Amino acid sequence: MSVSFPISSSTELKRGALGVGFIIFFVISAASPLSVIAGGFPIGIMLGNGAGTPALLILALLVLLAFSAGYTAMSRHMTNAGGFYAFTARGLGGLAGGAAGVLAMFAYNILQVGLYGMFGGVVSGTMASVFGLDLPWWTYSLLAMASIAILGYRKIDLSARVLSVVVIAEYLAILTLDFAILKTGGDSGINLDSFDRSHVFSGTPSIGLLFCFAAFIGFEATTIYGEEARNPHRTIPIATYSSVLLIGGFYALSVWAMVIGVGADKIVPTLQALQDPTTFIYGMSDHFVGPQLTQIIRVLFMVSIYAGLLAFHNAAARYFYAIGRDGLLHSRLGTTHRVHQSPHMGSVLQSLIAAVVVLIFAALDADPILQLFAWFSNLATLCVILLMALTSAAVFVYFRSHPELKLGLWRGRILPGFSCLALLAVLVLAVIHFDVLTGASQLLSYGLCAVIPAALIVGVFLAARLRKASPERFMALGSHKL
Repeated sequence: MSVSFPISSSTELKRGALGVGFIIFFVISAASPLSVIAGGFPIGIMLGNGAGTPALLILALLVLLAFSAGYTAMSRHMTNAGGFYAFTARGLGGLAGGAAGVLAMFAYNILQVGLYGMFGGVVSGTMASVFGLDLPWWTYSLLAMASIAILGYRKIDLSARVLSVVVIAEYLAILTLDFAILKTGGDSGINLDSFDRSHVFSGTPSIGLLFCFAAFIGFEATTIYGEEARNPHRTIPIATYSSVLLIGGFYALSVWAMVIGVGADKIVPTLQALQDPTTFIYGMSDHFVGPQLTQIIRVLFMVSIYAGLLAFHNAAARYFYAIGRDGLLHSRLGTTHRVHQSPHMGSVLQSLIAAVVVLIFAALDADPILQLFAWFSNLATLCVILLMALTSAAVFVYFRSHPELKLGLWRGRILPGFSCLALLAVLVLAVIHFDVLTGASQLLSYGLCAVIPAALIVGVFLAARLRKASPERFMALGSHKL
């Protein structure tokens, strides 16, 4: 006679919950397109190569398409919520996989926490100026955190529906402004000055290139939803390429339109004259469309950051889940909710980490944007660029070691090798100019960078501990698949 007991958790995510469209909405939301256009690129244009920024965006797009070739090829042979961690473990071995896993957990957690700083700062400033409501920034961060904790704990398709509405609204608002600028011809008529050599190599192109790569962060998250996707072997590659092209095309068109609107020779002086460069988009909207669109963009700017918070919360929770399931962390993290089939324990842990860090920065009276967001988001960008380079190397080694898979030379060797080298070059540039990116002192900037090798060492330690305790589980790291 057998007796069955009720269970409160499982180890499986909700299968077939996400189609191509919802996954694209997740990754585009993580890239926070409106917040990047309104908040990131005005600063990137000013500190980088000015009017030549659209050309650098095209260059970044080409490198990321090369990365995507091997990345999607790997996804056809491995469907795992661990993404970077799983691919690195299968290509470069368990120790490298452990290092990548901890680095990915660290990256997505600090990126999400940093966004809480931007959200709190932007909403606090907007509420004070529009409604005269003067509350501390962390109040809004904690309110957002509570709602995101609920959404992250529940079914993934609920989060997807929320994000789909937000993303469509963001794109429509900015595209309305883009076409209004191009329709009028902007300052000096429609031209291709942004792609002229004199502008592309003006200023500091290396810093401009870093802002361009940072703007794409989030697109790589397609693979972590593979276990919840319908027909993942087809869905993930389509979602990855679509996301890269949509994000890259949208950014290139919008930044080019911004240059057209002000004039290639005037855009940098115009931005430098502003007390807050992130208000540049509002002035453009007032001039070319009207105050009605400006108010919509103001609201969507806040909503865009919230969407990014939700997307990165889901990403961080799934890394906790994948690594807990494989034995590198406590097994409770590798379980899913009995009803929602969500990685609820990873979601709860992520929320607790975010709450603690936000409250620490609040107690220290730190600036939510210039310190919490600038430090954490740029550090996370370094981590993700390194993870992409490691993944490219893993793809190269994996397909070289499995000739029976008969993957073509370009997708299995040449493009992954090229993207690995290109991303490592970008990483070196980012470390060299990290003080410019964060606005912090060189000592603090390099201190933040030192956290990356520390995270890698912790990952290697956890993997080595598992190898000693359970060699079979160590050999199987990252191999859980559908």
